[in-house]
Amino acid sequence: MPSRPILRRRQGLAYGPPLDIHPPAFTPISHAPMRFVLIDRIVEIEPDVKITAVKTLTMAEEYLADHFPNFPVMPGVLMIEAMTQAGAWLVRASENFRHSIVILKEAANVKYGQFFEPGQTMTLHAEIIRRSNEETKLKASGTVDGRLIVGARLTLKQYNLGDTAPMHRETDQQIIRELREQYALLNCSLHKLAAEMTV
Repeated sequence: MPSRPILRRRQGLAYGPPLDIHPPAFTPISHAPMRFVLIDRIVEIEPDVKITAVKTLTMAEEYLADHFPNFPVMPGVLMIEAMTQAGAWLVRASENFRHSIVILKEAANVKYGQFFEPGQTMTLHAEIIRRSNEETKLKASGTVDGRLIVGARLTLKQYNLGDTAPMHRETDQQIIRELREQYALLNCSLHKLAAEMTV
């Protein structure tokens, strides 16, 4: 009988070996961004307050081949990641992209409602509860047609690689430039503003 990985439970989440979110060597590769961009567009954003974004699930998502072959649904951990990505854009907009790195530190009170299946569009909401220079606490949720799919309290940590390794200050600036470009592509309100200015 094949062995199965042992999962432990903490704050309602199943997880494997603990991840070190503060590796001793602060190198760009240690903080490589999530390979899946789980936000299709930002519908509305109010810096320091809230954000609304959307994600449409399609059969083109490569992980669906394994989760599951005969019943494809987005894994719960990726639903949390989608809320995290929405929250991270809110943090960046709220602080004018002051930090190059915004990562998930903690997900608490995680609740799942229904499955998120291909062909459906999930609306992601995140609202700031409290924010400091180093951390942001948010209330986040994902809904499909008004039905709760996932909800959680998220704590995001924000920092620059150059804070502890001055050699990476230029890397911070490069990351921030690329994030600003991606934000401009995702943010529908920026597109609307640009269209109005050309009329």
